[in-house]
Amino acid sequence: MRGAPMKTIVRRGNPVWVLGLVLLLSACQDRDAWKPGMPLAKEKVKIAVIYPNRIDEDSGYDYAHHMGILQMRRELELEDGQIIQKLNVFEEDAGMTENAMKDAIREGAHIIIAPSWGYMDACEKLASQFPRTIFAHSMGYKYNESNFTNYFGRIYQARYLSGIAAGLKTQTRRIGYVAAMGKDNSEVSGGVNAFALGVERVNPEARIYVRITYNWYDPLEETLAADYLINLGCDVIAQHCNTAAPQEAAQRAGVWGIGYNTDMSRNAPGAVLTSVVLNWGVYYTRLARSVIDGTFTTAPYLGSLREGMVGITPLAPELAAPGTGERIAAERDRITGGSFDVFEGALETNDGRVIGEAGKRFPDRAILRDIHWYYRTVIETNPSP
Repeated sequence: MRGAPMKTIVRRGNPVWVLGLVLLLSACQDRDAWKPGMPLAKEKVKIAVIYPNRIDEDSGYDYAHHMGILQMRRELELEDGQIIQKLNVFEEDAGMTENAMKDAIREGAHIIIAPSWGYMDACEKLASQFPRTIFAHSMGYKYNESNFTNYFGRIYQARYLSGIAAGLKTQTRRIGYVAAMGKDNSEVSGGVNAFALGVERVNPEARIYVRITYNWYDPLEETLAADYLINLGCDVIAQHCNTAAPQEAAQRAGVWGIGYNTDMSRNAPGAVLTSVVLNWGVYYTRLARSVIDGTFTTAPYLGSLREGMVGITPLAPELAAPGTGERIAAERDRITGGSFDVFEGALETNDGRVIGEAGKRFPDRAILRDIHWYYRTVIETNPSP
């Protein structure tokens, strides 16, 4: 059947049309010749990134991923045309998400990078429809055995270290935490708890006051939440939300802060002690290289301090309390050396329960998906529903 249409077209005398069809079929055949697990020439690989918001220095989370993509491009020496970007793809809109991914595939993407929780189901669905495209989803838990994987970092390790900086700096023993989501989101509540454990390590009397915005990206609500916590007497403001608004609020109030996603000392140099960051380029370089050399697998990736996937930015020497660097270095060594990993032992919650067992570490699943509680030193400030 493949030969019959060509003969008919030739009789019509349209060689340009024929040439175009031949080139299209050739391109399709070349793409069909590759599948995940096979080597792919570096100059041929195309990578699409789906961003939930815009990309600029103030976009926080999206910008951090963009910087990771730029790091990958530099390290692998890829060309501009090998990166496809889809901006402002709202994760709440399943149709928009799927269409953005399908557009990227039509543009030749071999890899779809989906760095937001709400993209998970679209990745799962389209991975079965497009078996010759790799889908890599950040923060989720779903994957398959052929072309769908997930990735994240042990951000709780960096949260713990930042808690040490906050605990040594506070004078009121009240530390604020602007959280995008509540205890239903294990990533956020786990970060709060890891931070609280770091604070407690150096300042057992300090308490963590959490204010939830119920939105990943909302500068106004983030500002209001930070102001609320500052009015409660919090003199250090940490955050798990996308913009630098809480740090800017801290600077205006003359208190200190712990940034997130990017080095927020750029936004509030008079307040930020350090920022908690995920170095996404570590994974993106690893992912693209595995596709190029044919070693790609769908085994989920969870990077740590040891690999440089997570970390904190350099301390502000003029702001951090004396001895902070040394205390953080000692705790970092405990974590990277394997003798400690934040979530271990029996931990008391703020409602009187005990989670975990003495002498045992929490399994990854419990840390990533099951932390729907707050540590005993955490105080919730949102009105009860």
